[in-house]
Amino acid sequence: MDGIFIVDKPIKKTSFDMVRETRKNLKQKKVGHIGTLDPMATGALVILVGNATKLSDYLMEHDKEYIATIFLGEKKDTGDSEGSTIEEKEVPKININDVKETLKSFLGKSKQLPPMYSAIKVNGKKLYDLARKGIEVERKERTIEITEIELLKIDKDNEITFRVVCSKGTYIRVLCEDIAKKLGTVGYMKSLRRTRIGKYKVEDAGKFVEMENILENKIDIEDRDIKKLINGVAIKVNQGDGLVNIYSNRKLFRHR
Repeated sequence: MDGIFIVDKPIKKTSFDMVRETRKNLKQKKVGHIGTLDPMATGALVILVGNATKLSDYLMEHDKEYIATIFLGEKKDTGDSEGSTIEEKEVPKININDVKETLKSFLGKSKQLPPMYSAIKVNGKKLYDLARKGIEVERKERTIEITEIELLKIDKDNEITFRVVCSKGTYIRVLCEDIAKKLGTVGYMKSLRRTRIGKYKVEDAGKFVEMENILENKIDIEDRDIKKLINGVAIKVNQGDGLVNIYSNRKLFRHR
């Protein structure tokens, strides 16, 4: 079986829990995922099965859509609801226009500093392992891009729920903290739900997408050129950059 499953990850389960369950249910060894979701987050997770695991880097490039809620007036060491409170600050009186303008200011490309509580490795060690030991190390800022961001609701004057579409590598926890700071206070991410990865929506949960339907581009080549490809010989085709499905005699070429 080669392809991807879209699952709706429940709260408290890790992304690897979902991979492990898929391996067990399908009796398939080659299983992976893209776009890790923290245990407290829910939503769309793409599970790769069989040869689809080879497309991990390609699928990781896709943008993602989230719905997040910020709790204002309190800061957590982890940046989310699972952490310990490290700061409290009064929440200034804000109105809907203030919030909309603040969110709008995050549109476009910017630099973001990854949080210590993340799976990024520095000198072979995961940052969250160091953070749990009280060790903080220098991290490099990353370029991120936010293409859409909109206010969904303000609740109790200290909770803001918004929708955001962003590039890979964007930490919504950090975004929530930055939004709170721009509003004149502190905050943390109270909840997070991923609604889409690329073209795969959380509403598609339970669906299986076969390998040949993952890539949108396709080419049809002659049998003699198939032999050249197998032997590592480059061939010229009228096709733009990117990954493609290769067909020969209208059948998808599979080389294992």
